[in-house]
Amino acid sequence: MFELHHLTAQELWDWIRRGDATAREVTDHYLARIERLDADLGAFVSVTAEAARDRADHLGDLVPTSRPLWGLPSGDKDLYDRRGVPTRSGTASLPERAAAADHPLVTALDAAGAVSLGKTASPEFGMSSSSETRLGTTRNPYDTTRAPGGSSSGAAVAVAAGLLPAAVGSDGGGSVRIPAAATGLVGLKPSRGRVPSMPGRSGVGGLSVAGPLTRTVADAGMLLDALVRPTGLDEPQPYALVTPDVGDGPFTAAAVRGEGRFVVGLLDGSPWDDTVDVVVDPAARAAVATAVQVLGELGHGVEDVAMPRVPYAAPFRVAWESSAARLPLVPGIDLSALTPLVAWLVERGQALTGTQVLDAMTALDVFSTTLITAFAPFDAVLSPTLALPPRLLGWYGDDPEEDFRRQCAYSPWTSMANVCGLPAISLPVGVTPEGHPDGAGLPMGVQLIGRPGGERTLLAIGAQLERRLRWQRRHPPVW
Repeated sequence: MFELHHLTAQELWDWIRRGDATAREVTDHYLARIERLDADLGAFVSVTAEAARDRADHLGDLVPTSRPLWGLPSGDKDLYDRRGVPTRSGTASLPERAAAADHPLVTALDAAGAVSLGKTASPEFGMSSSSETRLGTTRNPYDTTRAPGGSSSGAAVAVAAGLLPAAVGSDGGGSVRIPAAATGLVGLKPSRGRVPSMPGRSGVGGLSVAGPLTRTVADAGMLLDALVRPTGLDEPQPYALVTPDVGDGPFTAAAVRGEGRFVVGLLDGSPWDDTVDVVVDPAARAAVATAVQVLGELGHGVEDVAMPRVPYAAPFRVAWESSAARLPLVPGIDLSALTPLVAWLVERGQALTGTQVLDAMTALDVFSTTLITAFAPFDAVLSPTLALPPRLLGWYGDDPEEDFRRQCAYSPWTSMANVCGLPAISLPVGVTPEGHPDGAGLPMGVQLIGRPGGERTLLAIGAQLERRLRWQRRHPPVW
């Protein structure tokens, strides 16, 4: 039987614009699914049903119907403030109090016409790819004994399970692409500076940027257009850091057309190989092999490219640790209530000297220059998104150093795109086969890393792969 959540975000937007469904009807449909299904999934940490219905009822008075997300339900990642709603940041260390003002990302989504249904789950301060916190556990809808990955875990689960048509997460080391790969979604990390509301100058290294989590490549383009042009195409744009602009027209157009022939580099190795035992599951290799085969059939060139051997692991670890150093300054925080991983990161971050942090940033700049030079001959570079299938809940354990090591071994190819400021997309190319020790049918993604400002190329390649592989037809049991 057909239901509204079967529509893609683009299709749903078209329905609303044509009058085939109202913003209130769509809001009520998704709120009903959240009420019925989310207790077993943990995608949302709070649901603001009354505020969502009120906004949907009056949306035409608040936002022009021409806005790119008009009437579409959304969620706010629980790291970002929405006025009047508590921001828990995935931690029991903070008092529950309502935020006094909106984060710029929340403002951008409101300006695009979205209707927030609540706050989506994130691990503590977004500093882990686990989905288990002291506030609750977020579960993978393909297998609820497994994790969806973090830190945009709740947003990914909501989209994969049909609790939202699409969502925006944030990605500081893979936090959009990791849960996208583990839940069978498209996850796009834009170039540093591409998104005005998160231009990449908050935090050491400028690692984090907002990006779409969607079921289709076209929906990813649609959300990226909304993030890049949050006040509408006919109004002055907010300031964003300058990035090269590749291609013509909106990102949605590139994702829908899916045109072009490109040269793709097939990456050998990861930046963590010298410090972490990276074991690549056969299912991850098979997903890459599928992508290579289809790219060849479509007329793209695929050539090998070796991972440059430049120091990376130690300086990246300093950047991650130093980002936790200021947490003790957060008003009202109870440091004794932090999870072992975050407490360890805080301790290590506060022990760093300014010289150590500056030396690490210099080393990461050298890495960035070297990697971009190595990747320059290619329109995009292909790797697995994750080395392993979605992990069982509890896999990271309680030892913080082992937890950090496992995070790096699980997603050894994601953080380097953040360090270099490059766009990257995770595409749900495959699933684990029958007889796989982790079970059959678990999503397996591949990653494409683009040139600076090269989101349109990534969307075009993704659209071509999607047409051939039709991953948008795969859904978890709760669908």
